[in-house]
Amino acid sequence: MKGFKNLSQILTLSGVHKKDGRGPVAEDLNIIEDGAVIYNDHTILWVGQTKDIPTKYQNISLRDGHGHVLTPEIVDSHTHLVFGGNRSKEYSMRLNGADYEAIAKAGGGILSTMKQTNEASRDELFSIAKKRIERIHSYGIGTIEIKSGYGLNIQKEIECAEIINDLKIEFKNNVQIFNTFMPAHAIPTGFANGREYLEKIVYPSIDQVHKKNIIDAVDIFFEEGYFNKEDTEQFFKFCQDLNLPLKVHADEFNDNGGASLACEYKALSCDHLLRTGSKGIESLSKSNTVATILPGTGFFLGKDQADARKLIDKGAKLSIASDFNPGSCHCDNLVLISSLAAPTLKLSLAEIWCGITLNAAHSLGLREQGAILQGLKPRFSLFKVGQVDEITYNWGRNFSVPV
Repeated sequence: MKGFKNLSQILTLSGVHKKDGRGPVAEDLNIIEDGAVIYNDHTILWVGQTKDIPTKYQNISLRDGHGHVLTPEIVDSHTHLVFGGNRSKEYSMRLNGADYEAIAKAGGGILSTMKQTNEASRDELFSIAKKRIERIHSYGIGTIEIKSGYGLNIQKEIECAEIINDLKIEFKNNVQIFNTFMPAHAIPTGFANGREYLEKIVYPSIDQVHKKNIIDAVDIFFEEGYFNKEDTEQFFKFCQDLNLPLKVHADEFNDNGGASLACEYKALSCDHLLRTGSKGIESLSKSNTVATILPGTGFFLGKDQADARKLIDKGAKLSIASDFNPGSCHCDNLVLISSLAAPTLKLSLAEIWCGITLNAAHSLGLREQGAILQGLKPRFSLFKVGQVDEITYNWGRNFSVPV
């Protein structure tokens, strides 16, 4: 057994946990002053004030947490961090007024990253991704979802899924990796439509990685110009037959009914939601499908944001993720993104913390973490500050220390 004592604060989120992440308010943070927590490798055994540590735990050597705040582990539930090259030139073109079509004609877009990813060796992609994970972890983020999706052919997509699995093994002692398979990220040239690409590339590659038992979920980009409703339903049914958990990119450019479709098929999460209308919001409010917003993408592209306020007020479970990727959000710091998003999206402190811990974990199907409560897993983030307010108040400063 091990633990902490004399912590300046413990952000338990016990009230948020009781409400299943819906409608969090200030009192739901349930902050413990001068806190202590006792745990083993698998379970939180006790949490409370230092003066109330039970007699049976009095002889345990506890780490002194004075001047530190303990929070539930921060979860980045949407990244695309396995990729080759970069798209800095494309970003500069966008700042100089170029639109998507002009960038595509100049060789930019997802297909540009596909080319650079396919040109990179397995070892190169692993080494680059490892450094990215180490940097992300340094911000206090302990669980990271990683999607494939830049190979866009059978061989490279499988290789990327295997790289993510190798990263999961590499970091098993300090970072929890969630492996999402997303060969349905775009349609490469040479395919007539989404259905042809699904049948020739996506389904055969899913069959192979499923047999290897290395993926945790699947994802598809449901959007005009990518995969339509018929494609997405076919994809969902194919993956459900394999008992694979579903995730979906939806309603980013248009309201295509992606949120409602995700809820109908009981997807773990529906991500982006920039254009989701009242029907989709209503579906999410009545569903366990988590509404994952990606504010960094809106900031990076200069686009409108998802209506986070309406999603929360209607009762949806809202999570916040970085969408770290080479083209539409080259920012890997979820703490910074959340801090920037709060005033823009009118989010409270409770809504931010619920969004990057409990609901983010639930968006990955991780129901045994996200709050500091007896019986849950001991997944924590630790910050060298006197109170939790300081973490998001100090934009861009990193107060995280190893747990």
